[in-house]
Amino acid sequence: MEVRLRLATIVESSNDAILGVDVNGIVMDWNKGAEGLFGYSAGEAIGKHIAFLAAKNQQHDVQEILKQVMSGHVVKHFETVRQKKDGSRVDISLTVSPIFDAEGRIGGAAGVARDITERLKAEVALKTSEKRSKELVLHAPVAMVVTHGPSLEIELVNRKFVELFGYTVEDVPDVAHWWPLAYPDEAYQGKIKALWQARLDRALADHTEMEPMDAKVRCKNGSFRHIEFHFASLGDTDLVSFVDLTDRENAQTKLQESEERFRGIANAAPVLIWMSGPDRSCNYFNQPWLDFTGRTLEAELGNGWAEGVHSEDLNACLHTYSEAFDRRESFRMEYRLRRYDGQYRWILDIGVPRFNSDGTFVGYIGSCIDVTELKLAQEALSGIGRKLLEAQETERKWVARELHDDINQKIALLEVRLERWSQEVKESAEDIRDHIKHTCQELSSLAKDIQALSHRLHSSKLEYLGLVMAAKSFCKELSEHRDIRIQFSHSGVPRSISPEIWLCLFRVLQEALQNAVKHSGTRDFEVSLHGGGHEIRLMVTDTGSGFDLQDAMIHRGVGLISMQERLHLVNGKFSIDSQPGVGTTILARVPLARQQSKTFAA
Repeated sequence: MEVRLRLATIVESSNDAILGVDVNGIVMDWNKGAEGLFGYSAGEAIGKHIAFLAAKNQQHDVQEILKQVMSGHVVKHFETVRQKKDGSRVDISLTVSPIFDAEGRIGGAAGVARDITERLKAEVALKTSEKRSKELVLHAPVAMVVTHGPSLEIELVNRKFVELFGYTVEDVPDVAHWWPLAYPDEAYQGKIKALWQARLDRALADHTEMEPMDAKVRCKNGSFRHIEFHFASLGDTDLVSFVDLTDRENAQTKLQESEERFRGIANAAPVLIWMSGPDRSCNYFNQPWLDFTGRTLEAELGNGWAEGVHSEDLNACLHTYSEAFDRRESFRMEYRLRRYDGQYRWILDIGVPRFNSDGTFVGYIGSCIDVTELKLAQEALSGIGRKLLEAQETERKWVARELHDDINQKIALLEVRLERWSQEVKESAEDIRDHIKHTCQELSSLAKDIQALSHRLHSSKLEYLGLVMAAKSFCKELSEHRDIRIQFSHSGVPRSISPEIWLCLFRVLQEALQNAVKHSGTRDFEVSLHGGGHEIRLMVTDTGSGFDLQDAMIHRGVGLISMQERLHLVNGKFSIDSQPGVGTTILARVPLARQQSKTFAA
């Protein structure tokens, strides 16, 4: 009795659904586990045929199970689906055994049903994960092999592996078949095996990833590839990946050969060549540079080269380099560099930015030439040009004085005499009087023209009253003479200006205004003369027809060239902004800080 009671307690407290049926399949027992699993209470289930838990398409399964059990067989772990009270379905594992009475006859059956829903979901998730992992391996961009078990049987080789080596899983069913195919040279094979095993043992002992190794592998077509191996172990399953280094190695070889060719060409070139990295530091100088400076490569690397730049040029040199570097732009600069004999030579340095094929900035490359002789020649030419302009100005001054003091005075005297004669002519000679009067008017006009020409050749106002008053007077005289409007403005122009500067700016003003009046087709002009920022700026503007600068330099560029040359002699700068149909602006800028030269630059 106690045994029965204990069994009943166990059955009732079990989490599994335990139920009993008679030989006809009618439910006779129904524990709480069954209530929880199927949702029916014992009162609802007892007395019903067990088939009430099965869907219509599973009725045959119920009858078949009953048939086997009633014939004395045990149905173990039969996985099926049953229907719950709420209409939902549940996956179960069913074990059913016959119940024998005291006489050994089958009096019914006992069944145990266990919910396997979560287990099946886990199995599906695992299969999905395995399938996904297999797909990832199959479609991975690098060659991969999956091995299994102690014999290292190859379960899977991906498409990239077949593409890279040509071997299929039929060619290499296990690792033992791989060694002689991949490494036909037995000595090399033994070396690779030993390296592989040593790294594998160390990784397993330290519970870390295996350190990658590389080797030359023979492919199925007989060619060899340079391969880097990576290994990962997941229990009794191993994953080996193969990274092809052949193309990278070939590219590195070609790059090295290209660099060697470049260095050979650079060392043979008759120019000084340097290179810098993205950190601004110089990392290469060719042999001609080293020969020129007489220093070692180690001494020049980084910023060491700057030690040879003249102290007066160093700041400007570094500033030009830094600004161009920040903007990734080409630059051009001149500075003095100390030669091996201690003499400083003028260097023209041209640098351009370097970029990789993918657009990555990798630094600068520059070439330098010694332009000392060229600068000396330019200075000599400038000296000749300065002397020619001095002679021209002296001649202009003499002609202007002759016109003003001699010829103009004679014309004035002749005009006075004619006036006197016209007064002495009798009234009957009216025609003669008119003729003399008309001649006097022509002489007066001629005298004005000669006076204007004299002022253009040499302005005494410029010499005695200064640049501003001379420029203002010239604008007024030209306005009256040519019947045009010139708006003149000035500010901040110092009175103490060296003669070469005020004469240069005055001549540029004369040339610019006369060209504008002659070619612009307009009657309105603006002239501004302003000082500030250690320089004087002269600007002549018109709103006329404009012109093509290149065409003007070819066909009527003498005046433009003359202005450029004059400004060059006083270290000035000259620019023209002109477009056909828009107008023209001429800008002349002369620094005041560089008046050391005492040469008269006209």
